[in-house]
Amino acid sequence: MADHAALLPSKPWVELRTTSEDWKTADPALLATMLGQLHLIRAFEEAVLELAGESLVHGPAHSSVGQEGGAVGSIVGLGTADAINGSHRGHHQFLAKVINHVSGGKLDLNNLVTDEIQVVLQRTLAEILGLAQGYCSGRGGSMHLQNFEAGALGTNAIVGGGVPLAAGNAWSQKRAGTENITVSYFGDGAVNIGSVLETMNLASAWKLPLCFFIENNLYAVSTHVSEVTAESRLSARGLGFAIPSWRVDGMDPLAVHMAMKEAETLMRGGEGPVIIEAEVYRYFHQNGAFPGSAFGYRSKEEEAQWRDRDPLLRVANEMIALGQIDQAGVDFVREQAVAANKEAVAALVEENPDIPGKRRIRPELWPDANFVNVGVRGDASELSGARTLEPPTYSGVTKTSKFVDAVAAVLDRRMETDSRIVILGEDIHRLNGGTNGATKGLSKKYPDRILGTPISENAFVGLGGGMALDGRYRPVVEFMYPDFMWVAADQVFNQIGKARHMFGGKNPVPLVLRTKVAMGSGYGSQHLMDPAGIFATAPGWRIVAASTPADYIGLMNAALALEDPVLVLEHVDLYGDLGEIPETDLDYQIPFGRANVRRAGKEVTILTYLSMVKHSLTAVEQTGIDAEVIDLRWLDRASFDWETVGASIRKTNNVMIVEQGTRGTSYGGWVAEEIQNQFFDWLDQPVERVTGGEASPSISKVLERAAIAGVEEVVAGIQQVQKGFGGTK
Repeated sequence: MADHAALLPSKPWVELRTTSEDWKTADPALLATMLGQLHLIRAFEEAVLELAGESLVHGPAHSSVGQEGGAVGSIVGLGTADAINGSHRGHHQFLAKVINHVSGGKLDLNNLVTDEIQVVLQRTLAEILGLAQGYCSGRGGSMHLQNFEAGALGTNAIVGGGVPLAAGNAWSQKRAGTENITVSYFGDGAVNIGSVLETMNLASAWKLPLCFFIENNLYAVSTHVSEVTAESRLSARGLGFAIPSWRVDGMDPLAVHMAMKEAETLMRGGEGPVIIEAEVYRYFHQNGAFPGSAFGYRSKEEEAQWRDRDPLLRVANEMIALGQIDQAGVDFVREQAVAANKEAVAALVEENPDIPGKRRIRPELWPDANFVNVGVRGDASELSGARTLEPPTYSGVTKTSKFVDAVAAVLDRRMETDSRIVILGEDIHRLNGGTNGATKGLSKKYPDRILGTPISENAFVGLGGGMALDGRYRPVVEFMYPDFMWVAADQVFNQIGKARHMFGGKNPVPLVLRTKVAMGSGYGSQHLMDPAGIFATAPGWRIVAASTPADYIGLMNAALALEDPVLVLEHVDLYGDLGEIPETDLDYQIPFGRANVRRAGKEVTILTYLSMVKHSLTAVEQTGIDAEVIDLRWLDRASFDWETVGASIRKTNNVMIVEQGTRGTSYGGWVAEEIQNQFFDWLDQPVERVTGGEASPSISKVLERAAIAGVEEVVAGIQQVQKGFGGTK
């Protein structure tokens, strides 16, 4: 019979409960501050629910009533430089952090609401109502609350979506040599989300000072936690990642506080991440002011049992028993909190003159409609004064370089001159520069800034996003293949791409995402896509694509100077190509938003990028047509060179857009539409498009070639354009 030996977790997992002695020895000022915060948050949430009942909250009102104990207990001891983020139900966390910031972490129960706290209540409510004076200028609403000054990094509407960003902030704190920590709040539903589990693994491997704070309120909308996981003690997730974990009664704010202080000791001491699971209970349904029992998924008896454990009552009763306050004092705390929130409401709403007995938002407080697109990206003013160069005009000494060597060289140069730059991705620290040599030699020169990651795109690109939002570092993230963006689509598009605009348009997101188009390499349907069309139609991103080594240097330099997320596209077909680059000058930028005319001509304008530039030039020579070939270089809407393109169209009156990849996700669709909108009167015929087919490229060499565009397809496109010559303007 086989022997069986019990295996024990490598890190402790404990349940913490307070005793009467803990309450006796707790600092009375701490208990008073917790009581004050609990009442301010409860009264605030009641005000929000009241306004929602009058249809004055546009969108959801995810109330935290009942869950305040977890937020207050865990945040009351944090400093301003400690950071938090959260999920869609995050009013209580946000308020606790910002109130802590403006009050210095201490409240006077006899003068609960200072002018600064009144401003916090009003601006938070204004944000939830979508008004201009809100912390995010009304763009964030209930689910996206941010105040960097107070260490509130932003709440998040995607379940688990903010967790990788918190890891990036924690990485920055650690790298900067601070003892500060980051706390990421999420609910029971998020513990089964891949991005959360990936981030637990990464944070543990890299010993990041990050607290994974699970608010286990037992229900994801209406589904009980026991229905979706066999281990409903959710802090058990930490055992598989060697993360010390606590389980605590979230209706007992002191217990939460004590667990957090124990966890802080580990995080601030460099021991890595922790997990705290706080059992809490939302008194109302997922959204709105009705209890769950009204929808049939909870019983009134269950709800009553949890209400008897209300954190406000728990703290008040313990303080009364200790002689620190009486019921009249508790009532006075409540009165002050309610009055302050009524004042905040009164500043934002008024009687509706058109409907007696109804209220409305004060009309003058809405954001200006012209603000709608401000901050999708920055204005690129950070590039002003940069030294720009068109490589063919360079008069200094040049040398011949492979394209991929130019990639490594410019990254080396920028890391040498800018200590903020950190590169992360799979295998980039091995194989003498990753799978293609693009980071050749960098891990030896900058061992602590070349970060080889686990295979977890959600975690590491989200971590890069958090680093970028922190502002102290400039991450360069590599996706080994662009198709992997779909694995991390939430972080790439919902988080990084939308962050600046969603939180009010003020905060930069300086991140570079490098990836290679590998069509023709035989890697099949899940490795070979051209992502330009996807990124060009998603908000927030800039896109650059070089067809020569010298252009790559200038475009990467510009990308690393921009305060926006930038997709830097490369192509494996170009990696081995030779080109002339300056021998000693790797510091220039390609002019912002400037395309390059690779061949002047009068009969047709060919717009293209990456390896299709050389294929287009070859096709032009084969057909003998007098074509103008324009290498677009800057591909996103905000950076597109309409001046150069427009001048060419007015000259040739014919346009062909050339790209290699599939037609369905192609880049040229939006360009063709815009050309026909702007230059219809100058066109002799419809815009011609050369693309690959509908199918993704296959493994078979024959089928792969049939799926993508090359010289032959460009020639055929040119011949089609020639048939339309002679049209009338």
